[in-house]
Amino acid sequence: MRVVADILDRISTALNRVALWGAILSILILVLVAGWQVVARYVLDQPPPWTEELARYAMVWAGVLGASCAFRAGVDPSLFPGQREKRGPVGNLWAIIRAVGALAFATPILWYSVMGLNMNPGRSYIARLAGRQADTMDVPMVVFGIAIPVAFTLIIIHAFAGLTAHFSGNRDLPEAEGETSS
Repeated sequence: MRVVADILDRISTALNRVALWGAILSILILVLVAGWQVVARYVLDQPPPWTEELARYAMVWAGVLGASCAFRAGVDPSLFPGQREKRGPVGNLWAIIRAVGALAFATPILWYSVMGLNMNPGRSYIARLAGRQADTMDVPMVVFGIAIPVAFTLIIIHAFAGLTAHFSGNRDLPEAEGETSS
């Protein structure tokens, strides 16, 4: 179990690092594009039409990637945050409840991202976005919409990594970006 926990921890750590950099990059894009929008509108009196849309999509990427990082770090909103530190049978129960809760929330989102009504992948969220273009940019909407299934996949991976870390005797996944598991 410890080997599986260590492997999942390494995968979760690497994916979290990528997601954190993606969230940072998205925030940077958001700030730069919104800043350019303000300058172009009020100084140049010629606002480009694409800036508002790009800022909105960067905000979505930043939000969902940041949410997956928050889940991994254990700083996501929780009804019983103190229960993460419990050990023994009660702690095991709380660890399972947290993982099942994350799975119960994320699994339908992932399911409907790839499957549509009547098990038709052509009517899924991703398929519908692939057939649409962004209003002001010549980019398929799937480039922006894929953020949601990506983030929820990360949350599921983090949930499994946290659960295996709990049951293998590792305290929890490291909370700070620079920490590594032992």
